[in-house]
Amino acid sequence: MATGVRLLMVDDDKELCELIGDYLVHEGFQVELAHSADQALDKLKQQDRYALMILDVMMPGKSGLELLQQLRPSVTLPVIMLTGRGEEIDRILGLEMGADDYLSKPCNPRELLARIRAILRRSENAPRSTMFPERSVEHMGISLDPGNREVKVATSLIELTGTEFNVLAYLLANAGQVMSKEQLTELVLHRELTAYDRAMDVHVSRVRQKLARELPDQELIKTIRGAGYMFVQG
Repeated sequence: MATGVRLLMVDDDKELCELIGDYLVHEGFQVELAHSADQALDKLKQQDRYALMILDVMMPGKSGLELLQQLRPSVTLPVIMLTGRGEEIDRILGLEMGADDYLSKPCNPRELLARIRAILRRSENAPRSTMFPERSVEHMGISLDPGNREVKVATSLIELTGTEFNVLAYLLANAGQVMSKEQLTELVLHRELTAYDRAMDVHVSRVRQKLARELPDQELIKTIRGAGYMFVQG
């Protein structure tokens, strides 16, 4: 499976990049390196060039978390984040912003290889979405800007996490259409919905609460029992 598969590794630790890069090349991958978020953005202008990105959380200038937030979900390639030991909050934030997996540094190249292969197997048949808004959306008094990742009601800025923003973006861009929990889980959390999985319910609930502070008398996101969620058409 690895033959010809191109990976992008983004880390300011050049020695680590060379070490892991050489190991992955030996395993049949093609590996390109970037040592800053800006270098990565330049390479990602042709995102279809890569099958997966390995992204360090802590980098000088723009961090890996900031880069991931900027990219998701318009850039859909799988991402494995590298985090320092004990940096649990970074792992949580990374997963909420759309990372597919994480690994603590210093990482074992063999374990990283196993995770890369597992993610590539999952992504071979993963759905590709064209439903995320490419430009600003205004509906029911809400303005959502996917470029700046900002949501406003009138002049009030609504503070959303990366995951909450993506949930609202999909629902708002598809107002009047029911989106299932399975669909939203795959699009936003990049995994399949499992039994007793309440994660999407929690994210939708938090979005509702934050919108209700500015628009208290409007039921904007409806739960369609047995089907999913729908942003009202108006």
